[in-house]
Amino acid sequence: MRLPGRISDWNDDHQLISLALRGEDCVGDLILGEESLDRFLAGRPPQIGRADYPSLATGALAGQPGSSAGGEHPKFAVYAEGRHVIVKFAGGDGAAADRWRDLLVCEHVALEVLRDAGIPVPRSEWFDIDGTRFLQVDRFDRIGARGRRGVISLFALNCHFLGHVPENWSKAARHILEESHLRMAVEHADRMIWLDTFGDLIANGDRHFGNFCFFTDEARHLTLSPTPVYDMLPMRFAPIDGTVIERPFTPRPPTALNVHLWHEVAKQAVSFWSRLGEEHSLSSDFRRLCSRCRDQLTHTMAEA
Repeated sequence: MRLPGRISDWNDDHQLISLALRGEDCVGDLILGEESLDRFLAGRPPQIGRADYPSLATGALAGQPGSSAGGEHPKFAVYAEGRHVIVKFAGGDGAAADRWRDLLVCEHVALEVLRDAGIPVPRSEWFDIDGTRFLQVDRFDRIGARGRRGVISLFALNCHFLGHVPENWSKAARHILEESHLRMAVEHADRMIWLDTFGDLIANGDRHFGNFCFFTDEARHLTLSPTPVYDMLPMRFAPIDGTVIERPFTPRPPTALNVHLWHEVAKQAVSFWSRLGEEHSLSSDFRRLCSRCRDQLTHTMAEA
């Protein structure tokens, strides 16, 4: 191993060592390190119950090794109720804590709307325990207790195959279709555009390339099919540094890439905002915000 020359080098090396020592629960079908593989082969994942979630949340916030799944919002991964799940959580007092609790419900509702529209999504449910709200989402890279399925992110694909940074998922879909070393059905490219448009119309400003993944079948060419949707919620309204900043929502009209499906997607986005406006588990201020978003999108649809 090279000696780190910068703090960032040391952090990267430290993370690699940690993965090699505790890499039995990595994303997809990867198991990193001999110790990790031995631990995986030695036993089954421990069964966790919902009563354990508050202490797991405390451990994730404290940065205990192996307790957090990483990402922008605190979460942990466990084997609970006979399946592998990712659990996000939000607790505490104040406007920012209330907003994060609202957003967890938003993510669940978004998945329900997408499921009704025929888009593959994982099972999800939310519940409150002692003032903390939890959102539990099934992992699509796990099969049963010990089975795994390979996935690759759009970020990794872009770095290795495309060599540049398309502006959004829609343009990335077009570039994937043009790449000779990749195979993806036109209908799957359309799904990328559909989801990119839906994300825009529900104020999801967090549609980076790490938030879109594919199942992979390795052959002479890399054959791609989109995984179920995840991290689809109105992140434009997320707190920043613990402060709720109300930012405007301006839904974009159709473009050359999405004009063939924009109105269909917009109807689903209106359904999303309408359901949130009537969701009594949300704070009253956020319900009013959602109703305004519905009205703005309806106006944009009429003009388009």
